[in-house]
Amino acid sequence: MTITENEIWQILKEVPDPEVPVLNLLDLGIIRDVKLHKSETVVAREENKIIRDVKHRRSGMFVEKNDVNNSEAPEERHIGSPKLEDSQEDEIEIIVTPTYSGCPATSMINMAIRMKLIEKGFHNIKITNQLSPAWTTDWMTEEGKQKLKAYGIAPPVYSKNNDELFSKTDEVECPLCGSKHTHLVSQFGSTACKALYQCDDCKEPFDYFKCH
Repeated sequence: MTITENEIWQILKEVPDPEVPVLNLLDLGIIRDVKLHKSETVVAREENKIIRDVKHRRSGMFVEKNDVNNSEAPEERHIGSPKLEDSQEDEIEIIVTPTYSGCPATSMINMAIRMKLIEKGFHNIKITNQLSPAWTTDWMTEEGKQKLKAYGIAPPVYSKNNDELFSKTDEVECPLCGSKHTHLVSQFGSTACKALYQCDDCKEPFDYFKCH
């Protein structure tokens, strides 16, 4: 089965983030690259075909030269040669940068990618985790940020205070009522990459996806 890199990107859109399932991995921006590597088996099959063609031409020349009752050259049989199946495919390599180096969802994400590709009929898969450059919320798509808000999680907001450790982010908008009258409750929410806020108007607590 043949496939292009663009088709693989489209398949990866079907893989949700295990912690925030409303986002796919492309929304999150953690898929850094997709590469196709020609498998050694495919290369060997092509080389084997060239060798067979050369041998067939030589066999035909030999029969024509000796005119053995004008019979056709017998079909070649390569006894003991390995059978090269057409199902052999190029290696698909997916480069993944987790949201942070200790993210507990990394192994689940890697497995979800592998299972989705297997579901689509691909088995020669390599997943590479790349930690540098580090992931940043700048890599999230605008569509992904809007999905977060609709899901009830405030999307990341950049401010001058983001450069300070455990600083308060300016004007985190409540995803439930839209008010900017909110306050930080805890630097850690439902997961380590989120903070817990509360709206001063509707009084509802909500997660804020911290800016990295």
